[in-house]
Amino acid sequence: MDRKAVIIPTYNEKENIEAIVRKVFSLEGSFNVLVIDDGSPDGTAAIVKELQGEFPDRLFLIERSGKLGLGTAYLTGFRWCLEQGYDYIFEMDADFSHNPEDLPKLYGAASECHGVAIGSRYCDGISVVNWPLGRILMSYCASIYVKTVLGMKIHDCTAGFKCYSRKVLETIDLDDVRMKGYGFQIEMKYTAWKLGFNLVEVPIIFINRRLGTSKMSGGIFGEAFWGVIKLRFRKFNKRG
Repeated sequence: MDRKAVIIPTYNEKENIEAIVRKVFSLEGSFNVLVIDDGSPDGTAAIVKELQGEFPDRLFLIERSGKLGLGTAYLTGFRWCLEQGYDYIFEMDADFSHNPEDLPKLYGAASECHGVAIGSRYCDGISVVNWPLGRILMSYCASIYVKTVLGMKIHDCTAGFKCYSRKVLETIDLDDVRMKGYGFQIEMKYTAWKLGFNLVEVPIIFINRRLGTSKMSGGIFGEAFWGVIKLRFRKFNKRG
């Protein structure tokens, strides 16, 4: 059976972390969870440590000091998962904006295409619930901008709910990934595509968080805007 790990970065997610972990573990398919906590002052990591007593072989925690960025959290998680021998590696938010019940669908799509499965908000219309109109327009227009500049035939270029086959992450030079915030999601997709991997979109419904606080900021969005232009002119080499 394929080994599957779900990476969940956290910062102040005490309202959500126990519920999301228990939901993932309730699914068929034996998904393990790696939480990467950036020094949450609200005690998120302490909740995870308590849960580890109940799930010692399925729940793992990496604690980092301070907010070091979403991209660096995932890169840390990717390296750990590769070292541990996982076959499929997922990105997922802690706040239930990504429905854990979609994990098996992403796994099925990634295993079939041997590439990257993307939980897409826009491949079947606009499937976003409880977002302000301005946020929807910003996200949707960002994907159009990325498609135009980079030429990827992906509807949801900024999606953060994904499943990678091991081969993709082994091939990408993770040390050369440069964007750390919102743009990280774009850079990873584009790099995989430029290296010849298949990218498949799986329609999902994205539901805005009900508990906790969003981490989105104007600076994060600005990094992505200028970073996409730089991506267009970069060369990508396979690791090794």
